[in-house]
Amino acid sequence: MISDVNPFAFMQKARLARWVRTQFDPTEYGMVPFAMLDAGRAGPPTPARRVEEMQAVADAAWAGDWRTAASYVDRAGEEWAERWHRLEVLQEIAGHDDAWLDEWRRKDPDNGDAATLHAQLLVHRAWEIRGPGYVNQVPPERMQRFRQMLPAAMEAAQHAAELAPRDPGPWVVMITTARPLKYRGMQFNTLWEGLVERAPHHYSGHWQALQYWCAKWCGTDKQMMDFAERAVRNAPEGNPLAGIYLHALSELTERHGASAPVTTAKVKGILAEVARSLSHVPEDAEALPRLRHLLAYYLGENGDHAAALEQFRLLGPWCGAEPWTDKGDPVAAFQLARGIAAARTEDGKLPADAAGVARWGRTGG
Repeated sequence: MISDVNPFAFMQKARLARWVRTQFDPTEYGMVPFAMLDAGRAGPPTPARRVEEMQAVADAAWAGDWRTAASYVDRAGEEWAERWHRLEVLQEIAGHDDAWLDEWRRKDPDNGDAATLHAQLLVHRAWEIRGPGYVNQVPPERMQRFRQMLPAAMEAAQHAAELAPRDPGPWVVMITTARPLKYRGMQFNTLWEGLVERAPHHYSGHWQALQYWCAKWCGTDKQMMDFAERAVRNAPEGNPLAGIYLHALSELTERHGASAPVTTAKVKGILAEVARSLSHVPEDAEALPRLRHLLAYYLGENGDHAAALEQFRLLGPWCGAEPWTDKGDPVAAFQLARGIAAARTEDGKLPADAAGVARWGRTGG
């Protein structure tokens, strides 16, 4: 473990926290001032044109026009990540009123998108009934209903896969459903192979598989971390896949608390690879802001304060994401972490003539 063996570590941290409260000027380090911090969002708002497009699809669907929704998905073509995102938008719309989806399935029964969306909705409704928390925290009657609904969701996803044999979407739904159904061995491996055959770097599919391999579900800490490390190695340029590793670290932290093995030399090295990989991901990628928050946090925990500072500059004013939202006061937690990164980074201040042109000014701040 990388740890501070100095017996006065607590006092040092207290002095750092006092310095952050009383002397730290974020703008000197290329970051937004404290007054601008916003815990209401993880990152910049969705561009207005996309919001308008989604709202138009929702309005049309709720008015009974399923064809607009069908066209919305179809326009994504075989850009599978975008297609999945659009299906998730439609799932949210159908969660409020799904009469249009029923009509779509009646009028076009061989449509794979409608079938996939139906399967997604079944899984989503099952999880809504189950609710959050660990198994021992869920009332038995809700858990029983949850388990009763899962086979139908799996059957619906299998049917969708038959209708759309090239689309990885149904396989993401199957992997999601396999977790609470406790699929083992070849049962799960067959589903995983089906997904990666169609989309080997599917971010949402990998996230669902990571949940399968974590110790609270069907795997172990080692299986989860091995899976996450493979994701880092296999991530193509421009794809946020390497960020799966950050979710694995978050799972370890949630499971083990302060004793989680998330500050080791190995972790520090892999985080550097993750940072390099994410630096090539387009700024408008939906997953990127939340990944940057986790990356900044774990870089700081591992003593790579200069790299953490770089992430804080890119994050700008947004701090409404894990791990800050787990701390009670997200703004204070975010401010303290970036202040420590600044204080412990040699030459972290920007030159006087550059302080006014901080990077956050170009990334949605």
